[in-house]
Amino acid sequence: MEQITRVQAPIAVRGQAVRVGVDLAKRVIQVHAVDAAGHVLTSRALPRDKFVAWCAQLPAGCIVAMETSSSSHHWARKLAALGLDARIVAAQLVSPYRRQGASGKNDANDAAAVCEAASRPQMHFVPVKSIEQQSMLCVHRLREGFKAERVACINRIRGLLAEFGLVFAQSPAALEAVLSDTLEDASNEMNTLARLCVQQAQAQWRELDVHLAWCDARIAAHAKDNADVKKAATLMGIGPVTASASVATVGDFKQFRHAAQFGAWIGLVPRQHSSGGKNNLGGITKRGDNYLRSLLIQGAKSAVMTAHKRSDPISLWATALRERVGRDARLREIAGISTLHVLCSSCPVPRVPRHPRWAQRTSRATRRSRRTRP
Repeated sequence: MEQITRVQAPIAVRGQAVRVGVDLAKRVIQVHAVDAAGHVLTSRALPRDKFVAWCAQLPAGCIVAMETSSSSHHWARKLAALGLDARIVAAQLVSPYRRQGASGKNDANDAAAVCEAASRPQMHFVPVKSIEQQSMLCVHRLREGFKAERVACINRIRGLLAEFGLVFAQSPAALEAVLSDTLEDASNEMNTLARLCVQQAQAQWRELDVHLAWCDARIAAHAKDNADVKKAATLMGIGPVTASASVATVGDFKQFRHAAQFGAWIGLVPRQHSSGGKNNLGGITKRGDNYLRSLLIQGAKSAVMTAHKRSDPISLWATALRERVGRDARLREIAGISTLHVLCSSCPVPRVPRHPRWAQRTSRATRRSRRTRP
């Protein structure tokens, strides 16, 4: 591929553009460039194959901002190699800066909104992922797809067998143990065609198991070779899958000042609707990556459920908190609080802070049971 270098010939935006907003698409990329005073220098659509060449003519250090998308990290790495300040903005933080509102959404308005959002001094930008990070996340995404297909395949087999009055235990291991014998059993109602259908589904199940084993081997190799993954795997409730996904998604944990900031970034803090000095807190915000958050909550739940077997300070605190809010109430919120203290590898010594008010509340069922105790 031909190497793109900076062009020394002056153009309309050279030496003037200080910020460019980009709206990415598959074939056409919209750009919106402004100068230091905020005057629009150009707003045009570029073919995909001419975008990098156009950006190569921008002055060094020019801010080029774009929304998060499937190709945003790829373009950010390309632009950073040209000496530009490539930045990625979350889509939900861009929409408030679209002057035309929700009814005026188009490529040109979106590029202008991205350009305006990038100018805000308090704007939070998405760190650019490396090729290694995205490659490892490909393994995790592939693994999640195989898992969903495996569950669907097992349920499909159960449905086919139930049509002939064959019902077995719920666990996949129990079904796998009797499936081959069931297909060989001539005393059931299945005819040849039905047996062939179930055999095809069984072959698909075995193939998916092989694919899952391949993904698990790649994740295990990542946990073995990467020092950050090894460090994260030593934390309470963290296994190789969660550790690998955390490092691949976050990259540098030092970008967070403390564990609570990481919890807010991943969406484990309470949703707020407060006004007039009155705090109104709800469930967790669920911001950030859903996959990583689900892994962290599952790990924290396992840590909370087994906390009574350990005597470290965090386990004692989690046990007391769970007893106070109820054994079955708000378990996800308890797990979220525990995640803030034990799942952030940027904090070498987790510190147990004050309990938030939303965690100090007790459920209605728990209060009712306490009032009825003898």
